Amino acid sequence: MSNVDAPSGRTCSRTPCFRTTRLRTSVALLTSGVLVLPVLAGCTSEETGTEAVVVPMDIGHAARNKIEQGGTLRWAVDAVPATLNTFQADADVATSRIAGAVLPSLFRLDERGRPQHNPDYLESAEIVDREPRQVVLYKLNQEAVWTDGREIGAADFLAQWRALSGKDSAYWTARNAGYDRIEKIERGKSDLEVRVTFAKPYADWRSLFTPLYPKETMGSPAAFNDGARSELAQTAGPFTLQSVDREEDTATLVRNPRWWGEPAKLDSLVLRAVPRDRRAAALATGAVDLAEIDRSVADRIAVASRETGNQNGDSGPGTALEDSGEEQEQEQAEEQGEEQAQAQDEDELLAGERNDAGFARFASEQTALRGFVVRKSLEPAYTQLALNGESGPLADERVRRAVARALDREELAEAVLKPLGLPAEPVGSHLALAGQPAYVDSSGALGDQDTQEAQALLADAGWTREGATAKQPGTKAGPEKSAAAGSPGVQSPSAGGPAASSPAAAGPAAKSSAPSGAVPSSPAVKSPAPGSPAASSPAAAGPAVKSPAPGGPAVGNGPRAGAPAHGAAGEGRSIAGDDKPGRDGLAGGEGDKAMPKAQKREGGVAGAYAPVGTRAPLAPKAPAGSKAPVAGPLGKDGKALTLRFVLPSGPGSEPLRTVGDRIRRMLDKIGIRTEITKVAEDSFFKDHIASGHYDLALYSWPASAYPATDARPIYAKPEPATDGSLLVEQNYTRVGTDRIDQLFDQALSELDEGAARELMKQADARIWAAAASIPLYQRPELVAAKRELVNAGAFGFSTPRYQDIGFVKAKAPAHGAGTNERD
Repeated sequence: MSNVDAPSGRTCSRTPCFRTTRLRTSVALLTSGVLVLPVLAGCTSEETGTEAVVVPMDIGHAARNKIEQGGTLRWAVDAVPATLNTFQADADVATSRIAGAVLPSLFRLDERGRPQHNPDYLESAEIVDREPRQVVLYKLNQEAVWTDGREIGAADFLAQWRALSGKDSAYWTARNAGYDRIEKIERGKSDLEVRVTFAKPYADWRSLFTPLYPKETMGSPAAFNDGARSELAQTAGPFTLQSVDREEDTATLVRNPRWWGEPAKLDSLVLRAVPRDRRAAALATGAVDLAEIDRSVADRIAVASRETGNQNGDSGPGTALEDSGEEQEQEQAEEQGEEQAQAQDEDELLAGERNDAGFARFASEQTALRGFVVRKSLEPAYTQLALNGESGPLADERVRRAVARALDREELAEAVLKPLGLPAEPVGSHLALAGQPAYVDSSGALGDQDTQEAQALLADAGWTREGATAKQPGTKAGPEKSAAAGSPGVQSPSAGGPAASSPAAAGPAAKSSAPSGAVPSSPAVKSPAPGSPAASSPAAAGPAVKSPAPGGPAVGNGPRAGAPAHGAAGEGRSIAGDDKPGRDGLAGGEGDKAMPKAQKREGGVAGAYAPVGTRAPLAPKAPAGSKAPVAGPLGKDGKALTLRFVLPSGPGSEPLRTVGDRIRRMLDKIGIRTEITKVAEDSFFKDHIASGHYDLALYSWPASAYPATDARPIYAKPEPATDGSLLVEQNYTRVGTDRIDQLFDQALSELDEGAARELMKQADARIWAAAASIPLYQRPELVAAKRELVNAGAFGFSTPRYQDIGFVKAKAPAHGAGTNERD
């Protein structure tokens, strides 16, 4: 597995998705599937009223009275953390894991990503006043103390607010979202009460003070910037930090003797840095007991189990989706017919491993791997196709929409998830995942896969077969410039500008045309001035680019679409959240100031962005059941329509390259050629995504319990910096609108949860319509765990309860989640 499929850095306030602000790494996909995993039973999301499939966590659940006291858990991580301060830019998933075990978390996330107050630290927390100021009252657990015996109290809240408010530049913080809205913090009626008063309403107030550091850590810039990188003098969790050994690449946590809650079952928890490609060996030799793995290691564990007749080489919340329909029966028959081919693939896998690693070592490892199970779920993160709209052909929203509508997202999801027995549903939202209260499928604002519509969009943008070979008099590559009112008045970049030197130089500078219609507006991203650092430097974004912060999958993460599409684009139709037909359409809303009026288009392809006026003629529909003909290469002014598709080259990035190849074939069908460039993993984000040196790319973003806070920098409209470059925050597609920013701001201040979700739904519809970020699938989560290990594995959204993790006797192992227990 590789870390390149998700931005590194902190984006959100919770724990990983990548090993990021929750960004975790993606699971490797083998094209010849050997691993036969049971299909996980899913459930629908009743709260959102959708049919999206929700996959439960898989942690080998066991009651505490079934768990032995004592023992050491060795848990694989990508690296020993460079800092123990989760609010610094280089914090990672290991930082968050340590913080979760040793520091107060006032709110934990449940299985559906909903924040729940943590009774170990809070008796209650609620808004007690809304006017004239929002006031939140925290009532603390009277037993909660730091390891020096001091009570957790208002002084700790006050110190953390001052450090993270952004008012003191001496504190080197990666983020201050929410803390910058606080007006004051004071003691309540007793030492166990803390009153927090906000200068501006803050809907995501539950995201604050998790983790909570002691005042000794937050009280001075020196302690915050330097001291907290290597040690935590005071902690207040079920474990405490014993040591960080950078020579041995380990961090050791031990049971906290001052912990007032249910005591930790383990004596110690050791985080050990193990590279992804060495995890099979580490598991086999006993170096680790728990490790996130890729598909190849999961295959080996499944094979090892079957070699001994053990059918429990994998676990999961369910054994199969129950469906007596004809379609399910047909699928089962097909699977049975493929068993012979899978057995052959299995033999080839074993033979290859034996040749590479040596028979003796391989056989020994396979024997040891019989002691492990594979626990699987879906990460709270999704993989997207990113389209760089700063310059080139993709600066034209018609070309971006054509790319998006050429994609069969269901096919891409199935390619990754179906072989793992996971529900293969495309993700329908940028701001939530299946099971979360805010999840609504808004992909209808862009439209479903439609090859004919995609080809018509390209023709409307001036990309034709004839244009690839013959220069059209008076035309230029990219959107055409016209003096006529209502025509797309987008100028091509000047010679020497950033677009002129980019791999896809054929397009406009950063301003894209925006028709008036019923779908949200596309971005107004401004190109750097010629000769500016952004135009000439490989790291164009420079200091103006904020890298996403770690916090949590992955992200770093990941599942499902199933709600009726809101605001399906069509002439005169309204989009999600709009109450009038045609209102707030593409660049048509009062806040959508992406384009001057002179640049708004009067014609185009209905169904893509619902313009008012004419549409380009469509090619005749192919007969039902037949395949659409492959279009020839398209071009304009003699220049072919070719996009640079950047993918990581590391051994753990096979899933991204597999999906990338399928996308390439889909784009071929509409006449778009792609130049796939494979780059080293360590430069994928820094030198390509963050700097804007790509046209298409695959990477992941985490879902969050607090999208108004955490997702805003990912979709914020880029702004020009003083040096002429773009300040993109974490919006690496360089596409955004004023209206999207306004909706995020409104949601952030809306204390009514229902109203805030409605605002987020409207924002998501506009993000879809901008067609710069196309969610594909929720990422799979595969974790290898010792059979005796319980309450640990594929956590999904849920926050681990570290005190409940432990070992049971192996004679009666249990798999899956829910009420299953190990005796």
